[in-house]
Amino acid sequence: MLKAESQKNVVMTGWLLALAALIGTSLMVVVNWHSKPYIAENERQVLLRSLNSVISPDTYTNNILNDVLTVQDQELLGSKEPILVYRAKMDTKPVAAALTVIAPNGYNGNIYLLVGIDFSGHITGVRAVKHRETPGLGDAIESQRSPWIESFSKKSLTNPTKAHWKVKRDGGDFDQFTGATITPRAVVGAVHNALIFFQKNRKLIFTSPNVVNVNNS
Repeated sequence: MLKAESQKNVVMTGWLLALAALIGTSLMVVVNWHSKPYIAENERQVLLRSLNSVISPDTYTNNILNDVLTVQDQELLGSKEPILVYRAKMDTKPVAAALTVIAPNGYNGNIYLLVGIDFSGHITGVRAVKHRETPGLGDAIESQRSPWIESFSKKSLTNPTKAHWKVKRDGGDFDQFTGATITPRAVVGAVHNALIFFQKNRKLIFTSPNVVNVNNS
């Protein structure tokens, strides 16, 4: 009798645990479903802040998050996959573009950059948005840790000249970091390549409809 009662309790406990797990899972699904719009909106706001850090929001009136196209050029943009270009316009007049560029030769792998370039071909801002560079050394590419990334502002393909689009150790104009040259060298090269891509494709970038593929690979 005691054994039967014990077995009954085990079965009941198992059912209660299963029911609790089902309720818990259901609640998580409901919470995730309701939170999806908030997560998506938060991600949009983070992206918008990043874009506004390389292109001043005072210079454009369009919805920069929606005015986007895809481009592909592994040699100049550092990726086999298509990347995004965000276009800024004052009414219908082209103002600038923000390119999502990859420097594939960082010290610890890919360095993901956002490069803003105005219609005349001058850099409006650069930000490192994702990387795995060494803390205390290579992470000086982050604007929160060092003003170094600001040194690209107003630069172009002619300022400095091609021979000087390098770190100083290589005979160029850009500072390297104490104890870390590979990281800034990779970023300088990627930003320069972004300028080359922009110059080659400027008309296409600003006249193409949304979400097209400009393939130069």
